[in-house]
Amino acid sequence: MPTVLLVRHGRTTANASGVLAGWMPEVHLDDTGAEQASALAARLAAVPLATVVSSPLPRCVETADVLLATRPDVPRCTDERLAEARYGDWTGRPLRELARDKAWRVVQDHPSAAVFPGGEAMAGVAARAVASVREHDRMVGEEHGDGAVWVAVSHGDVIKAVLADALGLHLDHFQRIVVDPCSVSVIRYSPLRPFVVRMNDTAASLAGLAPRRRRRRARRSSDADVGGGAGSS
Repeated sequence: MPTVLLVRHGRTTANASGVLAGWMPEVHLDDTGAEQASALAARLAAVPLATVVSSPLPRCVETADVLLATRPDVPRCTDERLAEARYGDWTGRPLRELARDKAWRVVQDHPSAAVFPGGEAMAGVAARAVASVREHDRMVGEEHGDGAVWVAVSHGDVIKAVLADALGLHLDHFQRIVVDPCSVSVIRYSPLRPFVVRMNDTAASLAGLAPRRRRRRARRSSDADVGGGAGSS
């Protein structure tokens, strides 16, 4: 089974100022975000990548650019299904102001029922994102084999929704998950179940995610390690 690295874009000017960026056109990485992306590229240096799929929004494309700066041969593409939620009338507004909106509590407490005013339903965002990641993962496996590693560069709420699906959580629980700028979350989709390998990782070495020759095992790839296993080291 391939391994997908869910990477949130680096910090942006909107993140730093507490503004909900959504699909605002000119939201770029700030200096801190560019440094975060460079640090992540260094952490990934030992991991061969089969492909990188990115949200088309500039902050994600810029993050992907940094990750691939020394890997010109790695194919890349954008997929709008990985893009940020369309927040409609909330776009560009300060978060402290939105927290006083009556719809804020729905987003916090019952996100599966949340529809952003003039924008998307959160359930629709989750559905498109999960479909995208699972589809690209299948294609990577078919083209590059089960040991392949690939990257999806996306946004905080989008990645949280994908992780909630992999964990078997109802979307109403996805706010329990934290996804920081330029963090890495790791999923392996087996025929039976997804395995969530890491979440919101911003510091640990990623070298252990590089493909390695597997020992012959009696169990199927969909089986979990009873007792927890020996880890990736």
